[in-house]
Amino acid sequence: MGTPNLADFFRHLNDWFVSAIAHYGTGIYAILFGIVFCETGLVFLPFLPGDSLLFTAGAFSGPDSNGSTTGRLSLPLLYVLFFSAALIGDNVNYSVGRFFGRKLFRNEKSRVFNRRNLHKTEQFFEKYGTKAIVLARFVPIVRTFSPFVAGMGDMPYSKFLTFSVLGAALWVGVCVTAGHFFGSLPFVKKNFEVVVLGIIAVSVVPMIVEILNHRRSSPKAASATTDRER
Repeated sequence: MGTPNLADFFRHLNDWFVSAIAHYGTGIYAILFGIVFCETGLVFLPFLPGDSLLFTAGAFSGPDSNGSTTGRLSLPLLYVLFFSAALIGDNVNYSVGRFFGRKLFRNEKSRVFNRRNLHKTEQFFEKYGTKAIVLARFVPIVRTFSPFVAGMGDMPYSKFLTFSVLGAALWVGVCVTAGHFFGSLPFVKKNFEVVVLGIIAVSVVPMIVEILNHRRSSPKAASATTDRER
């Protein structure tokens, strides 16, 4: 099985799953665990698929076009697998943020530790507080940086863990369950690539809205500061 580039991986998740299941068998579970863990736990890999991956995995836990469940993924195992990967990833990310956060983002020109993404997440936290741990689960990039910022900001671990468990359970439950029940619909099967791209687009909307609101508020804040100085 060839290794697709990232763009192909996003665009052809359905085909990738078919090939991966045929090639790796039950090893696909380890691959899925690794992808979700890296996207959640490694702050320099926020571009890996999240929502779309869970939805597609859920779709492959339902019957195929012939109504057969042979060779399909186990829905209960997917729940446990993704929840564990998300929770462990969160905890790793929190720990790294707590002990090494400021040092890692000291270089403003670093492409690996992007300070703009960090700043967006900090703004997200300022707006939503501790609820950001749960809400960020459904926002790409912010999802990866959220536990890191929580650790860097010295959020008490007990509080972080509570919201992390809740967020992981909701995220996995919603995305995988949606894939399981809607992925088998004829329209979805026929237009799977479009549906996956739609999921990616919808999940990015909250982040775009936040960026636009920030840009609109920045000139107003700058103008108010200037007026006070006068």
